[in-house]
Amino acid sequence: MNTSPWIQIGLFLIALFAVAWPLGRYLASIFDEQLTRRFIWLDKFEYGFCRLIGTNPAEDMPWQRYATAIVLFNVIGVVVVYGLQRFQSELPLNPQSLGDVSSDSAFNTAISFVTNTNWQGYGGESTMSYLTQMLVLTVQNFASAATGIAVVIALIRGFTRRNAAGIGNAWLDLSRAIFYVLLPLAFVFALILVNQGVIQNFNAYQDVKLIEPLEYAAPKNNLDGQPLQDDHGNVITETIKTDKQTIAMGPVASQEAIKLIGTNGGGFFNANSAHPFENPTPLTNFLEMISIFLIP
Repeated sequence: MNTSPWIQIGLFLIALFAVAWPLGRYLASIFDEQLTRRFIWLDKFEYGFCRLIGTNPAEDMPWQRYATAIVLFNVIGVVVVYGLQRFQSELPLNPQSLGDVSSDSAFNTAISFVTNTNWQGYGGESTMSYLTQMLVLTVQNFASAATGIAVVIALIRGFTRRNAAGIGNAWLDLSRAIFYVLLPLAFVFALILVNQGVIQNFNAYQDVKLIEPLEYAAPKNNLDGQPLQDDHGNVITETIKTDKQTIAMGPVASQEAIKLIGTNGGGFFNANSAHPFENPTPLTNFLEMISIFLIP
């Protein structure tokens, strides 16, 4: 290994530790309520939000009730993520007229994103509409990351409290993780990504002319869209010649930011952060690596 990689690793660690310390203090101030005591309007906001969702912000939940609330929150997430994928063709913000996601793929994606696994069994640009990417995948990136933060905070309280009957309020912890931590960080990071060239639009996909014609082999499909096979079970292919390429568009930066800050996977594109519209410059690559480790 020559000198350059060591310098890069050193700069990465310096930058990471430089932001980790103040962010850690900020997280502590949020969950031990120093922040809301200092800014009264935040306390009023929390009270109003908790009343809106039907919970008492002053309730200190025992671990059984806390766990039940967390599980309920994520079960709702599975249902919503699955349902919206299954009806995506009938919903707006689908300029490519992409069809409904199959039941098995929708279920796989729902479980994957709700559990913060975010394993992708699909190509985002060829499977998911803009509405599905935003309302299902991006929102769930916030929800699953907030769940992880809330559970860790509850675990810390369980170890450190001596005479308390509860370990906090699950709904309050979830809302604090989203509103005070994830949303501000993702908003700022998304703006930086847009500045560096990550796309953020609702345009239809763009067809551009290639410099030279391209030939490639593609499966030959039947009327149902399934690949045809020969007598030996091999997929029948056909040679396609084209002088155009379709370039996918979409609201990428807003999803990319929380994908990384929340340590989620599941990129807007099938190539994930290897795609130039998700990670166009050396600076975005450096910042995206930092953001993955930003919140442990």
